[in-house]
Amino acid sequence: MSSGFAAVFPGQGAQHVGMGCEIADRFPASRRVFERASAAAGFDVLGLCAAGPEDALRATANTQPAILVASLACLAALPAIPQIAAGLSLGEYAALVCAGSLQIEDAVRLVRLRGLYMEDATRGRDTMMVAVIGLGPDQIRALCAAHAHLGVVEPANFNCPGQIVIGGDTPAVQGVAAAAQAMGARRAVPLAVSAPFHTSLMRPAAERLAAELERTPLRAAQIPVVANVSAQPVRAPDEIRRALLAQVASPVLWEQSVRAIFDAGVRQFIEIGPGTALSGMIRKTVPAATFHIEDGASREEAVAVLLGQKV
Repeated sequence: MSSGFAAVFPGQGAQHVGMGCEIADRFPASRRVFERASAAAGFDVLGLCAAGPEDALRATANTQPAILVASLACLAALPAIPQIAAGLSLGEYAALVCAGSLQIEDAVRLVRLRGLYMEDATRGRDTMMVAVIGLGPDQIRALCAAHAHLGVVEPANFNCPGQIVIGGDTPAVQGVAAAAQAMGARRAVPLAVSAPFHTSLMRPAAERLAAELERTPLRAAQIPVVANVSAQPVRAPDEIRRALLAQVASPVLWEQSVRAIFDAGVRQFIEIGPGTALSGMIRKTVPAATFHIEDGASREEAVAVLLGQKV
């Protein structure tokens, strides 16, 4: 069945031991997603999600396929087709599988390589990312420009009003974080990530990923997917490929993407996959209803409320 909601998929940071396991136990289609993904990844993705350990799950080359597959397992338990889809960072790959543009196996292979390439891009370089709470985009851009003499520092994620992630060389990022708090930011929170994702320091990763994307078959998306880099819907294979490539070293326009979906008339969002971080960002951005699916209970609630259907 089809319904007028947006499917949104989480990115790195949503991972936790146990994600996707309960829904895989309850729904055969969800378990099959894990089986297909494990064959493509070359390791037991369900086993990693179920048992960890946490350190192994946090490694970017494992985290990215694990979150992707846990999200797709949750999607497989949803008996409805969204009107539109989007995903935060690596979640964009799940959105493209949802839209019928990417095969599960290709998505798993790409995000695993993407994770490896992103880690390699700044290996041995002192970098970090910080979430700045309470300042606007123009203020953040000005602070980044003022601290560029300390190294690379750039906006990486525009998550929702008043929440912007910056990334780059540690001295420059720390300088911006301190200046932001002096300017009135409520908090500046360091993130537990292995590289400054979505900054210009990721250009070497984008260059390596380009060849992989070029050889990966893509189909036209059956529903629009709002791209991170433009906050505009993409459907054609060539524009999808360009968006995925640009995304690696460009800021994620999540707030703008949510507004674009809302402006298209969508008033209900389902966050599909581990955690509810996106739901919080969405509620801070637009007056929309949010639901999530990460286990059997949340799936039943979302389907019953959103689609008016007993499950």
